[in-house]
Amino acid sequence: MAHNMFTFALTVFTGFFAIMNPIANTPIFLGLVEGRSELVKKSIARKSTLIAFLIVVSFTFLGKYIFSLFGITIPAFKIAGGILIFYVGFEMLMSKKSSIHSTGKEVQDDSIAISPLAIPILAGPGTIVTAMNFATGASFIHIGIVVAVFALMIFLTWLSFTYSELLVSKLGNNTILVIGKLMGLILAIIGTDMIIDGIKLAFNLS
Repeated sequence: MAHNMFTFALTVFTGFFAIMNPIANTPIFLGLVEGRSELVKKSIARKSTLIAFLIVVSFTFLGKYIFSLFGITIPAFKIAGGILIFYVGFEMLMSKKSSIHSTGKEVQDDSIAISPLAIPILAGPGTIVTAMNFATGASFIHIGIVVAVFALMIFLTWLSFTYSELLVSKLGNNTILVIGKLMGLILAIIGTDMIIDGIKLAFNLS
């Protein structure tokens, strides 16, 4: 029994880590909070991870009811999330400051923490669908494991965001620039893939 639980937990961890790799998201975070004070960066890191946690946990327990209540379909959710991710990634790749960034007024920091950080980068369609898949038809113990593992991933993400300056200081500005462009490309590809998946699901294509 314990072995099965450990295997399940490891599978859940692997699934979440593949989608929301904290290290890979760090340059994205730095690009979005560029020019802000350390205090504001930490505030954005805390808010974005907390919001992402609450969203995914809510969908873990109530996903089917939420989708049903608002008439939301997973294909539509994937397509919309993919468009948002592609938009952010494209502007990062083109070395443009995304219009999602604030104009320097800290009043918009809450908006950045919510989108695109919490949604759809951390709590995107892939993360939500993964959580729902693991929790669907599972026992309360298994659902508890899903929530606990996701909480661990959120904690690791918060650490990466909070100490992002320390992490990138070891790499250098040129390396970070290259990583930022690569992350922009990866985000654009992920967004495109989400859109394609959404279309396939919508039209039952193989």
